[in-house]
Amino acid sequence: MLELPKIQKGAFIVIQKEIKEEDTALNYGSGRLENLLATPSLVALMIEGAVKMVDDKLPEGIITVGKMIQIEHEKPTGLGATVSVKVEVKSFDGVKIVFDMTAYDEIGRIGSGSHERWIVNKNALLQRATERADKLKNKDF
Repeated sequence: MLELPKIQKGAFIVIQKEIKEEDTALNYGSGRLENLLATPSLVALMIEGAVKMVDDKLPEGIITVGKMIQIEHEKPTGLGATVSVKVEVKSFDGVKIVFDMTAYDEIGRIGSGSHERWIVNKNALLQRATERADKLKNKDF
């Protein structure tokens, strides 16, 4: 049996990022908002925090994968601002980890949500993905 680390409810990490042009809504195809943080960029930062918190503690060949994410992007944040994301373990059942996430800029809260990740064997996951892709070979769509 593979020994997994204990992931404690209430454990948290805070990560930060300065908002640059590649983080803006225009870069994600969101119209004319060339100087505001894009929701997909905020989501990516939240996911990054969850991964940093857990994956480095897992044994070789074991990773987490995202299963669900739900966020509310509440306030606009402009270029040059620093976004801080707090990711906290809400629950852990040995395989499934549920995180609460809150994002802030220098003025205050800009978003919040929850994220569910599952602990999986990386090679087994890649094998299932390959088998799935093989089913598409020689298909004429």
